[in-house]
Amino acid sequence: MSQGADDTQLICRLHAAAVTCILGSVRSECYRRCMGRPLSRCGVILAAGDSARMGRDKALLPWPPQAGESTVAGTFLSAAIELFTPYVDVVLVVAGKNERALTPIVYASGASLVVNPDPGRGQFSSLRTGLQEVLNRGQDAALITLVDRPPAKPATIEALDEAFDRALRQGKWAAVPEYQGNHGHPILAGREMIEAFLKAPPSSSAREVQHAHQEKIVYVAVEDPRVVANVDTPEQYAALPQAILP
Repeated sequence: MSQGADDTQLICRLHAAAVTCILGSVRSECYRRCMGRPLSRCGVILAAGDSARMGRDKALLPWPPQAGESTVAGTFLSAAIELFTPYVDVVLVVAGKNERALTPIVYASGASLVVNPDPGRGQFSSLRTGLQEVLNRGQDAALITLVDRPPAKPATIEALDEAFDRALRQGKWAAVPEYQGNHGHPILAGREMIEAFLKAPPSSSAREVQHAHQEKIVYVAVEDPRVVANVDTPEQYAALPQAILP
């Protein structure tokens, strides 16, 4: 047989192996292994709340906190976008009635805006709005956080990223950070976890869905108190501990 025929047969065998891998599994992960591409990911920042207890939009709170009338260098929202950007293909910010106020920060930071048409339904409705957009964009996973907290440390995102990749190979759906026994944000959710959120009753909560699929979640211990910090009131914002500040 000629060298040209041998080469043709080899190419055909390699092509057939790739097609078998793609068609033999429902997971997009298989395709990406064949093609040598990483899993595609969106960042999702939930920022549609009315911030009633804070008295002003928590997305616009200065970060780091500023003393007196200092010029604001950044906000909770811009810091969250900046944190996510190196780790995802696109950052989605879910807004509500505050769409107009958030738009300049979102676009100046290179993110995209998604609007929850009825944020009064609660935070879970914003999560579902954001995750539906993740699937609409053909993405495989979502890095999800709430805007009402300081941004996690980059080392935390890297730890989640590594744990998530290992977890997928073990049939897990998501990775959640844990600080001193408490679960926090951001969470890294694969397609199965995303679909579980979207298929749950609209009256559910993210916590209920995670609890129902707890065996599919890997919890990642991190030395980062920011993952469990929650800022709902001016007093909580003013009292952020020194360990959390940059």
